[in-house]
Amino acid sequence: MITTDFVPGSPCWLDLGAPDVGAAADFYGGVLGWEYESMGESEEMEGGMFRKDGKIVAGLGKLTEKGARSAWMIYYSVTDADATTRAVEQAGGTVRVAPMDLDEWGRMAQYSDPLGGQFAVWQPGTNKGVDLVDEPGSLSWTELYTSDAAAAKEFYGAVFGWQFSDMELPGGGGTYALITPAGLPEERMHGGLMQLSEADLALANGRPYWHPVFAVDDCDAAVARVTASGGNVQMGPDDAEGVGRLAVCLDPSNADFVVLAPVAG
Repeated sequence: MITTDFVPGSPCWLDLGAPDVGAAADFYGGVLGWEYESMGESEEMEGGMFRKDGKIVAGLGKLTEKGARSAWMIYYSVTDADATTRAVEQAGGTVRVAPMDLDEWGRMAQYSDPLGGQFAVWQPGTNKGVDLVDEPGSLSWTELYTSDAAAAKEFYGAVFGWQFSDMELPGGGGTYALITPAGLPEERMHGGLMQLSEADLALANGRPYWHPVFAVDDCDAAVARVTASGGNVQMGPDDAEGVGRLAVCLDPSNADFVVLAPVAG
């Protein structure tokens, strides 16, 4: 489960780079009940925050990187962004955005893993991360699709100290690796990674990619809202034993995310 104590190596923030900020705000408002709060609009920058029941759940910004696809960026909490940057480089990753201060809020950096999967880190200042997690309409899990699970485990294990435990998916669906922050018990696991062929990673031109899983009360109803709002469904809704009912979705700009109605427990 994801919690808001944001121990090192746990997901603490996420934001969406969208070609049309207004359209993205409308879509996620319709699908997840989010309210968008603009932080200002200019030619150089456009974006703001998503709130659910008044609590910040994610960020939204204008996609400005040339040739980049619209996608969610997941940030993991660290105590020292500069030390993490050195660890990323030593493990074979690439620095996309060098560590930089965002006023007194904190310090951030963005990277690519050795196969091209993009992720980010946040060294908290006055802002530790999102206000709401693991509740309907908020982040409840993070997931990496990669063409080399063993290489991903080696890299992220070196960078974050993550612990991995493998489980076999039913019906010969392959192996799914569960991720837990360093030194914590498995009930604090916050994500997973799964190996797919490069052909199955077409959304990112064969490169690995992370995506968020959002909790919902009713998966089928959420999927209906996705399609009614101009999005698409890549997979599902399907029941996952012991997990819940889920669907892999795309927003109108093809940014991917998952909606999950977890099993009661």
